[in-house]
Amino acid sequence: MIDPAYPWPPLGQAWTDLPESTRTGMVAAGAAAWEKIFHGRATYNKQWRLARPPVLTADAFRELNEVCDRIAQLILEACQRRARTAGELRRLLDVPEGETRLLDEDEVLHDGLLAAYRPDVLYSGGVPCIVEYNIDSSLGGGFDADTVIYRYADLYRSHGLLDGLRPAPSLLDQRFVAIRETLGLADGARVALLMDFDAEYPGLDDPETFVKILSPLADQARRFGIDLVIGPVSGATLDDQRRLVVDGAPVDALFRLFVPNRVTPSAGLDAVAGALAADTLPMFVSTAAWLLSNKMNFAWLWADLDLLSDTDRALVRRYVPHTVALTADQLDRALAEQADLVAKPAGGSAGHGVLIGREMSPVAWEDGVRAAIDAGGNILQRYHEADRVTMDFVQIETGETVSAEVPYSLAPYLFGRTGSGALARVGYPGCEGVLNLARGVLMTGILLTN
Repeated sequence: MIDPAYPWPPLGQAWTDLPESTRTGMVAAGAAAWEKIFHGRATYNKQWRLARPPVLTADAFRELNEVCDRIAQLILEACQRRARTAGELRRLLDVPEGETRLLDEDEVLHDGLLAAYRPDVLYSGGVPCIVEYNIDSSLGGGFDADTVIYRYADLYRSHGLLDGLRPAPSLLDQRFVAIRETLGLADGARVALLMDFDAEYPGLDDPETFVKILSPLADQARRFGIDLVIGPVSGATLDDQRRLVVDGAPVDALFRLFVPNRVTPSAGLDAVAGALAADTLPMFVSTAAWLLSNKMNFAWLWADLDLLSDTDRALVRRYVPHTVALTADQLDRALAEQADLVAKPAGGSAGHGVLIGREMSPVAWEDGVRAAIDAGGNILQRYHEADRVTMDFVQIETGETVSAEVPYSLAPYLFGRTGSGALARVGYPGCEGVLNLARGVLMTGILLTN
């Protein structure tokens, strides 16, 4: 049962409650082994690495997952109140036709669209704040989060430091469970994991090495009865029965790990579209789910408050920042309340096009807001300053260990509506307020304590 008034413990309390000797040992071990811990992990940061991961209580993490699960359901319900099909929803969101690749416009909006999601959560005033919601199979960071936190766990175990601590449940394991259950796959099903190697992400410029780094996923999938084949979407083809062919043989299903509105057009993508049209390719997940990630849905949650139960209304008010569509009638408010507002593209990601009022001059803010209004498809959201928590870092050049108060955000992964692990995006000494990979954020999973 979700408690809308759950008393959240201070963000750093689970760490400071550990014995001092444990904390000292964890930082020392992590600082000495940072190269091994983060080997092959995605980052643009050339100066800093984490000396330890964040620690949360298991109770608080469970409550966070329950809140995030309910908010995802409310987003879907808000969309269903306005649209019956994916095409109707696309038009309401002003998403151009064809922008969301592989979209079946006639697909009825259904509960199965919530097979995979990952909210972005920052803590502000001690309370989680869901600043955006990623609802799709193409959720980045999962491999990095799982790999890093289980490397940390192995390190701490070898030093006798894991007593009372454990890594969050493997999100990769839970995703394979959800893939098999959602698609109804038989044991030994051949599933293609396809990626867009022309996308912007560290390491994608070397596909052969990147696939080799991901190869442990195939061993992991095998434990769940899945024969996983990893490759570029551009290399897919069709056979004479209009089945998708990857790495020389037909596949039984597709695990789509490319973003449907940014995937590079190719003959391989056309092959995927052909197999979907022929109904020979179960896909995890339908690209209609991507439309649920549009930030305009947050404005709909707030617009629908009177239609919600008392509990759901309290959840939205406490955990979702107040959001409206950024239209001309909001200009006066946007200028008057600059320090308390953020403007964002409703369909954007990775921090592109985000305007943070308090970080801009009045002239720059007004120019940016006016341009966003003219362009359309933007939202105006209440600013929530991220709480800062003390974290420990290694300076790469000198090897020095440094403690600093930094912001960080959490991204819990829920597959098949079941909570698992989380990605922590951790700021670094001297970082800016926007926490994303392109701006040098450091990524890890999380440890849980009883």
